[in-house]
Amino acid sequence: MAEHDGGYRSLFSHPKMVADLLRDFIHEDWVREIDFKTLKLVSGSFVTPELSSRESDVIWQVRWRGDRLLYVYLLIEFQSTVDPYMALRMMVYLGLLYQELLKDPEIARSGRLPPVLPLVLYNGKALWWAARELSELIAEVPGGLERYRPQLRYCLLDEMRMAGSELESLRN
Repeated sequence: MAEHDGGYRSLFSHPKMVADLLRDFIHEDWVREIDFKTLKLVSGSFVTPELSSRESDVIWQVRWRGDRLLYVYLLIEFQSTVDPYMALRMMVYLGLLYQELLKDPEIARSGRLPPVLPLVLYNGKALWWAARELSELIAEVPGGLERYRPQLRYCLLDEMRMAGSELESLRN
């Protein structure tokens, strides 16, 4: 386990911290539609079909405002070093999460999987250089085959590259 993982897990096991993280650092329209009162911590421990154990850092479930039964799952991974295959790792965690969610009767009834924000919170000193899109890790393919190349983009929050003035004004 990385030096700060335990502290980050503890910190982001509180709904207020997760709500503040999303409100202050994810500058996208959909964040305004979240009902933060519905934040619920979800188990990040999975057993793969081969019966090996995998664990992500923190997963939260939250509902949209209004009467929509749409969930947004937040898959938060804490990193203190650059992982060149982070996009692949996030894809594996996402696949395991979706397999687990298929056991939920509400999701099974809808026939649709909920959206997930794969989020990497990076606190390392080195510049983050790893691919943020899975397809960038896959070799170029001949005409026609590229449409089958898997795609997954994760959101990166690089703490060391955030402007001090931005952080001070947020008081976060």
